Amino acid sequence: MSLMANLYVGQSGLQTSQNALNTTAHNMANIDTQGYTRQQVSQGTRAYQTLEKKNECIAWKQIGTGVQYNNCKQVRSEFLDISFRKESGRYAFYDVSRKCLEEVEDQLQEMNGSEFATSINNLWTAVQELAKEPCSAVAQSALVTRANEFLTRAKSVYDGLVSYQDNLDATIEGIVDNINDYGDRIRQLNEDIVNIESGREEKANDLRDERNKILDKLGELGKIDYYEDTLGNVTVLFEGSSFVTTDHVNHIGIDRTLVSSVGYATPYWEYAARREYDEYGIEYIASIDGGHVFNLEQTVSSTTDTDIGKLKSVLLARGDHNATYHDITESEDYYNTNIAQSVIMNVEAEFDQMIHNIMTAINKVMEDAESNPATLDNTIGLKSDYVLFVVANDSDKLTYDIDEEHPAGTIDTGFTIMNSQVNPILLKDPTTFTFRNVDGSEDTATMTALKEAFNKEQYTLNPNVASRNNFISYYNALVSQVANSGDVYNSIAAAQEQTVTAVDYGREQIVGVSSDEELEYMIQFQNAYNASSRYINVVSEMLEHLVTTLGS
Repeated sequence: MSLMANLYVGQSGLQTSQNALNTTAHNMANIDTQGYTRQQVSQGTRAYQTLEKKNECIAWKQIGTGVQYNNCKQVRSEFLDISFRKESGRYAFYDVSRKCLEEVEDQLQEMNGSEFATSINNLWTAVQELAKEPCSAVAQSALVTRANEFLTRAKSVYDGLVSYQDNLDATIEGIVDNINDYGDRIRQLNEDIVNIESGREEKANDLRDERNKILDKLGELGKIDYYEDTLGNVTVLFEGSSFVTTDHVNHIGIDRTLVSSVGYATPYWEYAARREYDEYGIEYIASIDGGHVFNLEQTVSSTTDTDIGKLKSVLLARGDHNATYHDITESEDYYNTNIAQSVIMNVEAEFDQMIHNIMTAINKVMEDAESNPATLDNTIGLKSDYVLFVVANDSDKLTYDIDEEHPAGTIDTGFTIMNSQVNPILLKDPTTFTFRNVDGSEDTATMTALKEAFNKEQYTLNPNVASRNNFISYYNALVSQVANSGDVYNSIAAAQEQTVTAVDYGREQIVGVSSDEELEYMIQFQNAYNASSRYINVVSEMLEHLVTTLGS
């Protein structure tokens, strides 16, 4: 090889070392940048120049032509990326459940500084005081007052649970918008990365960092699977359905009318919705059957990966309606499939069942009482007119299906918290129910039955609980159940947080930039640059000597 050609060998060393120094400087500049992936230089030899081929020789006679800058690759672990995105999604799932139970516990324990249990105890105290003096106007008035206080506070607790459901519902649309935005950005980044890397001259590493960061965020919101093709496109599946493809994004829509009886948001795949046209030619969504993003009837389990993602956890916790005691009593299968896994609906149903049982039991005793005003005088109305609690709207029906035997609109809601009130007759005159028999004696039998109704242990929280409670212990059992569930979710979330931290730490050991290591590389590439420079100087001096000598 000529001396002139050797100048190009030195030039390749200078250029390659300069590029390597630029990469190292880029790493150092982004040492604290969140989501940045360390870039690593890959160098190789240029094509050799063959001078002579002899079969009897072990190798051909060749001369090197210098070094080249092969690649600037990201240093990542695909296994740790997949693990991090799955485990962070699982942590987000249980973190939502933990926070929901904390809110529910606050709703049950405190009402403007006064525990709801106080209202139950006050009602029980009023019954006991009335039992001492059944004909006392003061005791009768106290019973009606405590009953009204009890129902008012019950409605306040239930309103708080419904309000929290509404708050959860309000977050769903924002989460879905984020998911769609992430999908659109990934598709745009795919296009940009392919355009840059198609010439095979450089890598779009900073764009890849942004895409990886978006995949991390997307993994928190739901279960994702993804694959990168040879061109650099990443296709994404969200909850098992095609989300981001090479040329488009399947957006998630929100329905508030076709599924939920109270207008709660239901995510669905827009491409799978059945569309029709009205008489004016305007397109509308006729059905989203088959287009649901989630099957919320699946059992939540880490084994089947059905416990991943913030969006699913919010949907489960919120439920699809405001639950009542009917969700427990009408169908055990329906309860286990649709209610038990929802934090809010489960508590709503159990709480409403407690209030329903108390009102029903008290009314039954008063309706059967010998001292009932309608029993004493059959001209003033029915015995049911003089019970303590009445239904505010007798024509109120359920607005959601329970099963084939209990479809929407066929079941009277009966004594639910939100459809009950204290009897206006007794509110107007608490002494209307005198608790005095026909012979003028005190109705002690009714008072005994009323106390027995409070003390009878025959009520369970739900079909999956065997222990029975009376009215006083029922509420304590409900609060304990919420506290125990909250403790379980808190433990799971804490353990999951540690898992995410450990995986992220392991990933950071690979993708993170070490200043000490980069300084070593910087010294190495600087020395290589200096060596190439000295090589060129030597060749230049040799050329100058030859020209000078031959010229003289």
